[in-house]
Amino acid sequence: MKLFSSVHDVTDIKQFVQDALDLKSDPHAHAALGKNKTLGLVFMNPSLRTRLSTQKAALNLGMSVIVMNMDKEGWALETQDGVIMNGTTVEHIREAAAVMGQYCDILGLRSFPKLQSRDEDYSEDFFNKFVQFCGVPVISLESATRHPLQSFTDLITIRETWKGAGTPKVVLAWAPHVKALPQAVPNSFAEWMSKAQAEGMVDFTIAQPEGYELDEQFTGGAKLVYDLDAALRGADYVYVKNWSSYKDYGKVLPASGNWMLTNEKLRLTNNAGVMHCLPVRRDLELASEILDGPNSLVIREAGNRLWAAQAILKKMLS
Repeated sequence: MKLFSSVHDVTDIKQFVQDALDLKSDPHAHAALGKNKTLGLVFMNPSLRTRLSTQKAALNLGMSVIVMNMDKEGWALETQDGVIMNGTTVEHIREAAAVMGQYCDILGLRSFPKLQSRDEDYSEDFFNKFVQFCGVPVISLESATRHPLQSFTDLITIRETWKGAGTPKVVLAWAPHVKALPQAVPNSFAEWMSKAQAEGMVDFTIAQPEGYELDEQFTGGAKLVYDLDAALRGADYVYVKNWSSYKDYGKVLPASGNWMLTNEKLRLTNNAGVMHCLPVRRDLELASEILDGPNSLVIREAGNRLWAAQAILKKMLS
């Protein structure tokens, strides 16, 4: 594996999940695999779980790790070709990415969208140019349109915790927020769950207010529902997440009704496990009574970020 940026980079999704669970049961079984290898983690935006889990995963495999917070420590990067750099940008991505590739055997990159131009964000121009110029394998630590590490983790968590018979019903539920958030996490979750549904692993539904439909390239095969209560009936897992409008790009649209998940709403489900990628705004996106209650899977889910990252790094090192 030379690139991990979406579910399309995974050839066998069921086996990949099992690989991660095997690593969880024996974290240091491949501790020599990364000897004398270096992982570089490049952050254009803040990170807690992604940075710590991926760094720990590399250490479990014997790798050294370099972390670069470009938003605080690096030069302002130019991404366009054919421009005279007489403004605020100091270094071109052609040189910056290439130099990072000289120092590292594998690179991870996090870069958020600006939420100003849909065409610009969905072109993934920055991420794709970084991949093009760095010359080494790349892991997406979240890009403008996807967060594959998180979604791989989510599928691991569902597979690990599902004890029922048959196929679990998984619901992606839109939630309120105080500001416009990217579509990367829901896009990616929908993409991975749609793939898992095609493999017979889940039954997948998306619940959102009108105007919050995601790009259809990520939601193929999913049931789309505009009534949260209807979507919750019989659910085995509820994945709570806010996102801004894709159609009216980057905007926060009015949403009628109560879209925050509470214990009262949770009673409509099949005693569902509740998931969220974190960070979460308590009692705005998700009720504290759920986060502190027995149905919450958010800490286990965050812990599994480690095994998702380690499975990807192991694949790349192998």
